[in-house]
Amino acid sequence: MTDKGERSPDTGPGWPPGNQWLWIGAFWALLILGSIWFLPDTAPEEISYSEVKRMIQAGDVTSAELQEHGITVAITQTTGDGETLYRAVTPTQGDPELLPLLERQRVEVSAKAPRDISLLGLLLPWVVILGVYFWLQRRLIGRMAGGLGPGAGGFGPGGLLGGRFTKPSQPAQKVTFDDVAGQDQAKREVAELVEFLRDTDRFQRLGAEVPHGVLLVGPPGTGKTLLAKALAGEADVPFFSTSGSEFIEIFVGVGAGRVRKMFEAARAAAPAVIFIDELDSIGRTRGTGLGGGHDEREQTLNQILAELDGFGGREAVVVLAATNRPDVLDPALLRPGRFDRHVTLELPDRAARRAILAIHAKRLPLTNEGDLDAIAAGTPGFSGADLKNLLNEAAIMAARRSGTGITRADLDEARDKVMMGTVRSLAIRPEERHRLAVHEAGHTAVAFYTPGADPLFKVTIIPRGRALGGTHMLPEAERHTLDEAYLRGQLVTMLGGRAAERTLLGSVSSGADDDIRRATGLARAMIARWGMDEALGPIDLKQSEDHPFIGQSIAQPRSHADETAARVDRAVMALLKDAERQATAILEAHRPDIDALVEALEARETLDADEIRRCLDPDAKSAGIDPVSANPDSVPEVKRNVAAAGRSGAA
Repeated sequence: MTDKGERSPDTGPGWPPGNQWLWIGAFWALLILGSIWFLPDTAPEEISYSEVKRMIQAGDVTSAELQEHGITVAITQTTGDGETLYRAVTPTQGDPELLPLLERQRVEVSAKAPRDISLLGLLLPWVVILGVYFWLQRRLIGRMAGGLGPGAGGFGPGGLLGGRFTKPSQPAQKVTFDDVAGQDQAKREVAELVEFLRDTDRFQRLGAEVPHGVLLVGPPGTGKTLLAKALAGEADVPFFSTSGSEFIEIFVGVGAGRVRKMFEAARAAAPAVIFIDELDSIGRTRGTGLGGGHDEREQTLNQILAELDGFGGREAVVVLAATNRPDVLDPALLRPGRFDRHVTLELPDRAARRAILAIHAKRLPLTNEGDLDAIAAGTPGFSGADLKNLLNEAAIMAARRSGTGITRADLDEARDKVMMGTVRSLAIRPEERHRLAVHEAGHTAVAFYTPGADPLFKVTIIPRGRALGGTHMLPEAERHTLDEAYLRGQLVTMLGGRAAERTLLGSVSSGADDDIRRATGLARAMIARWGMDEALGPIDLKQSEDHPFIGQSIAQPRSHADETAARVDRAVMALLKDAERQATAILEAHRPDIDALVEALEARETLDADEIRRCLDPDAKSAGIDPVSANPDSVPEVKRNVAAAGRSGAA
């Protein structure tokens, strides 16, 4: 069995380009052989019948062969080079003078019987030609449709309905629950399925039926596929894995056929696990389009529903499906008896991130294992896939500098790259660079002086990705609910950059575009969703539902009056203006400290939390430490090089 994405050299979709021309050449060779099947052994020169009679009368003809509709005569050459054959078509009404003329001239006469051609002889060449043609056509269709295995394009065991859909996946190494970190709750919910698959008779003796359909729900990268593999690995049963999009083909009925084949193979190999990734690609709500809904996707979904209903009480087959869009799934998939058990995988918290990093860092040469604690704390909102990618980027950076181990600087640089993008070398004009420093200093100062705001991690004006700079804050603990005071502090911090530009420079710029967009969205949610306005009260006034289907969004009625919508707009504007006034008041109250922060930021381009505190905290200033020149090792070498390049370009 070949892995996904690999092609066996003797399969239809994977034949080499040279073999393709070989088969085409063979086809034309057979066609030519069929065309010459009925050619005679000799090819005499064609002349008129009158000319043949003159040759006979002149005595030049030595022999003649009478045929059903013609005559062939032989003339001996005077040079002694043999005979020359001439052929003429005899009249259809016959010539009574021909035979006496031949006898008078003493010509040796012979007669050839008509060729006896059987029906098999007539049809055999064309049967061979048509057979080769259709065989080549099916192989070509197999290439277009992505058929797998020998006989691709067909509907046999190795065709469109066969291949790896009827064979369990063979992972390179066995995956267990120990390889899944940060999802303890999800592992507990599926742990009882392991016992069922290991000892099905114990459950069936008591009449118990473990749910056959389990839906894994969670954001991308949280480990849904890994958890499904771990379930099969713990139970040590065959694992049939596929993606929902692989059931969809250009041929009607292929998707439903693949579903049948896979479920039949799983029943035959029971106990077994079937895993369907990206279920939403085929399991979307049926009949939601504007123009009808009888298509291949719906037929495939109907077949999945029928297979789930077809499980008997003694069939030890568990069907796992994964999606990050449960809101678009057809209700028939979620009813009892089908995917009635939902297991939610959340983004990992700080402790879970540390456990995930430990698993992925087992084979990495870290210079200090304690650096993973800082990375786990500095990556809120990262999924397991993001953390794996972060460690891989750090290893790549260490290899590029020919290092012997992965350092804290490599991990920090990889974190920034994953979050914001690669460092860009831009020749920024001095006045733009100063405005950028003022803008980021505004965010930093407002966050520093606002009670309840998240602690500052660092601030930078080094361009990365699409951003020219950034202020990074890290929450001290995972937040599951957001109180009103914290949200108002977030608004003040978001508008701190724009307020700093107006306060220190006397004008604003387009650099606050993303800040205004995020602040407006947060303010509208506070007013229209969470009821944080005394005048409007606790009422849901969202403008529209986030329907994924155009048919539902068009038919959705408006749930509130135009005047109410206008009141929501006025409340949002008032909330944003109040947040900007608070940010301006903070900046004006600490103007000298902010000027020092802007100066240090322009000089070093990246400041960590300690350097920020030295600029803004009076107690740190009294210690006599210069934030501009202090702690030169706090910026990684790569950032110092980029900073030097930026300064030279700006100059």
